Amino acid sequence: MNNILVPLGTSPNSLETLKYAVGFAADFGANVYIMDVFQVTSGAGSLGNVEQKVAATSRERIKEMVAGMDTMGVDVKIASYNGDIIDGLKDIQKELNIDLLIIAPRSNDINEALYLGNTSGRIIKQTDIPTLVVPKGTTYSPIKNVLTAFKSGILKRNKILYPLATIINKHQAVVNLLLVKTPGYSEDDLKINTALLDLSKNLTITEKPTTYLGVLEHLNSKQPDLLCVFRRKRGFFKKLWEKSTILKEEFFAPIPVLVLSVKKD
Repeated sequence: MNNILVPLGTSPNSLETLKYAVGFAADFGANVYIMDVFQVTSGAGSLGNVEQKVAATSRERIKEMVAGMDTMGVDVKIASYNGDIIDGLKDIQKELNIDLLIIAPRSNDINEALYLGNTSGRIIKQTDIPTLVVPKGTTYSPIKNVLTAFKSGILKRNKILYPLATIINKHQAVVNLLLVKTPGYSEDDLKINTALLDLSKNLTITEKPTTYLGVLEHLNSKQPDLLCVFRRKRGFFKKLWEKSTILKEEFFAPIPVLVLSVKKD
């Protein structure tokens, strides 16, 4: 894992998210890129340097933020983008070969009833980039216990698991696999990818009305410090991913959540 991208919103918790990302990057020997997104549309009669001025002002704000924190020897750089954040993420991923996004559940939204705000929700829904969602107030510490929950064990590409495998191998984390059988499951769903099985010797199969209810039960019993889920068209959070925002009553995790995209399944 070499390059981590942190899209900074306007939330007061942005500094917390950045500090977590720096701690994570220091542990894994990675670089951190801060994504600075702004939207400036210059008309025919506008000053030609408006975009440059906005970008410069924003970069100075971020530089001051970085200067006031301990970067732990991590190389922290700024990647600016004028336009929509999703387009920017896709362009920056191609340019910088981003391995992981680290975001807050709510980057700009102040609605406390939400788990995922509109911007964070769009990032997870509309990109293929592995994303680590870090709750407010979380400081980085080595990940030792992982709960990986899924409705279907089918994975067409083993490389989807790369971020998870990297995290597990770093500190030889204990991994608990949780397959939740929900109404209407197929026998194929029970065929678990061998690379996924290789990550852990602990597999639990449970039956619940929803995958999330299975996760809730095992969050309490397993006490993980990381939850890993797959974002796919059919499976965990199938209905939740149809919209950008997610209410806390629909899903809430007090620990970091690693979302791996399986869009092509």
